[in-house]
Amino acid sequence: MTAGVISQKPRIVSQARAVRVLVANAKGGCGKTTLATNLACQFAREGKTTTLIDHDPQASATDWLKLRNARLPIINGIEAERERHRAGSTLSWRMRIPLATERVVIDTPAGLHGNALSDLVAQADIILIPVIPSAIDMRAATEFIHALRKTQAYRQRACTIAVVANRVKRNTLSFNSLKTYLDELGIPFVTALRDTQFYVKAGEHGFGVVDFDRQHPKEQEEWQPLMHWLGCTIEDIRQAQS
Repeated sequence: MTAGVISQKPRIVSQARAVRVLVANAKGGCGKTTLATNLACQFAREGKTTTLIDHDPQASATDWLKLRNARLPIINGIEAERERHRAGSTLSWRMRIPLATERVVIDTPAGLHGNALSDLVAQADIILIPVIPSAIDMRAATEFIHALRKTQAYRQRACTIAVVANRVKRNTLSFNSLKTYLDELGIPFVTALRDTQFYVKAGEHGFGVVDFDRQHPKEQEEWQPLMHWLGCTIEDIRQAQS
């Protein structure tokens, strides 16, 4: 499998289950795909065998992966939404995750709710919710978190949830309001990603910001808390499974 090539051959899933990170928010335009693709890049740069699963009918993550240069760290891809329609089954894509996969990042569509939300929650070990610091987005995120916690899958197995502030302009009233709002929700707020064209430029070429030869120190500074938190959370999950 080379970078930017979507998996085609059916594969048997390994018994050693990969850690799965679901990137979700019912609100459109909050940066789910940007977070998912950059997170996959971070895992791949760490040397983890990584698979990016695209559940969005717009297939933006899939299109991004097709642009990815083969010289970059490999990220395997699965077009889950297209596979569902092609095979007539919501489960067929599960057998296509490469055997050695250690990390799975799941990108999701806007408007996710009901059984579709519950099905994806059931597959997740960790849920990351990107939120833009605006009143509309914060209200939408609150409703989504309440809906997520009410799903049958979450009630049966409460996986870890955290929030990532996205497209942030620090030292603004909206950002300070977001921090207060997250404290009241009682959900970990693990990092804030700034509003910058670096993510746009990276996405246009199948890159993550971590893939640039010269990384901006701000991006490194902002991603470090998230990757540290994920590392600790994954270790806790592994210990609970052993």
